[in-house]
Amino acid sequence: MSTLVSPSGSMSVLSNNEVKQLQDTSKGGLYQLFRQCSLAVLNCDEHSDNPYKILQQYQSFDIRIIQEHRGLKLQLINAPGNAFVDGQLIKGIKQNLFAVVRDILYVANEIRQHAAVNTESSTNITNMVFHVLRHANAFRPKVHPDTVVCWGGHSIGEAEYKYTKRVGYQLGLRGMNICTGCGPGAMKGPMKGANIAHAKQRITGSRFIGLTEPGIIAAESPNPIVNELVIMPDIEKRLEAFVRMGHGIIVFPGGPGTFEEILYILGILLHPSNRDIPFPVIFTGPGSAKSYFADIHQFIGKTLGLEAQQRYKIIIDDPQTVAREIKYGLEEVTRFRRQTGDAFYYNWQLTVDNEFQQPFEPNHENMADLQLSKQLPAYKLAANLRRAMSGIVAGNVKEVGIAAITEHGPFKLFGDPELTEDINQLLHSFVVNQRMKLPGSGDYEPCYEIIGNH
Repeated sequence: MSTLVSPSGSMSVLSNNEVKQLQDTSKGGLYQLFRQCSLAVLNCDEHSDNPYKILQQYQSFDIRIIQEHRGLKLQLINAPGNAFVDGQLIKGIKQNLFAVVRDILYVANEIRQHAAVNTESSTNITNMVFHVLRHANAFRPKVHPDTVVCWGGHSIGEAEYKYTKRVGYQLGLRGMNICTGCGPGAMKGPMKGANIAHAKQRITGSRFIGLTEPGIIAAESPNPIVNELVIMPDIEKRLEAFVRMGHGIIVFPGGPGTFEEILYILGILLHPSNRDIPFPVIFTGPGSAKSYFADIHQFIGKTLGLEAQQRYKIIIDDPQTVAREIKYGLEEVTRFRRQTGDAFYYNWQLTVDNEFQQPFEPNHENMADLQLSKQLPAYKLAANLRRAMSGIVAGNVKEVGIAAITEHGPFKLFGDPELTEDINQLLHSFVVNQRMKLPGSGDYEPCYEIIGNH
């Protein structure tokens, strides 16, 4: 389909300089990023996690900005047909398309071009995350904590997907809003269930928040239920946005990306400064996921210790109990925020160590240099394990990671023999249970090799 699209709201007007940035095809320009993110939003019903396949399928797709006296319009050329109904762009997709324009320009102009921003400072990075979310109008002041972050795999089976909907339904009946990574699978299911529950409870103004970043959006296109899309600058700021904006976390079964998120939240909660801050975390899935969480729990005990295991609860095949536990947890969060004077809408008090904030470039050199040793403090080991999982995710589904693997072969990770054996066993279970790639995408070829130091 080819058409002209008129925006609404603040993005109805762009400066000449902003238009040039979005149309700049040079290395430093924003055109390629703008095109790729726009295609992902338009292609929300595509069931593929291979960005190369999507870009290849829509080679002729183009997006241009037309400046008129009355404002701007986007010209879509050869856009995916499933984004339209009777020739008209679906409203939710149109809304998310202009969220792409908003966030790409804001990050480029207000964040990255401000040399005064010291991105080595934890405080400055936390402020950067705040400003991106505020610019996206993601905060609701004076509203009691009600936002539940749901993490889980985009590559899950039908039973696990249906379970995520059941949990979302129970959350929705209790008036909770949902925040996810915005993709399919365990990110779509809770939103779908909560949407039905909100309709039954006659709840208006439902929030289905999708937080993504440019490196992952092509592999995990925003699902159609997302009504607030925010594109963070990178994976680290996306993760920090989850824990600053969300009030509790539910983790469904997934693969290395979900395990990366688990390591991230546990690494933060293990920091000495965060030990007394309430933050409910629940791992849950249907009966078939019992062994999955048993493997995760055992690995965490071996590597991060008992204290890490005590920061979450595992609830199997019981959506009502999950929702009740989260509700109790949010009530505790509300009391704590009132007592300490912290904002309901942004968790300022949580300490996020700089090691969890600095962008990790998943190339062969950086992956090989990761220090994987049980001699490290638990939260620092969690930070390095998270980086390792981030690299594996990149090798599986991100364009830059796939290109690096194609050219140089698998990433190599080195560490203590006992630790690397534990990592190998866990990742092997992900492969066997088809948690590395979407089902039906062919045999999985590992993008990593894990080697014990001797």
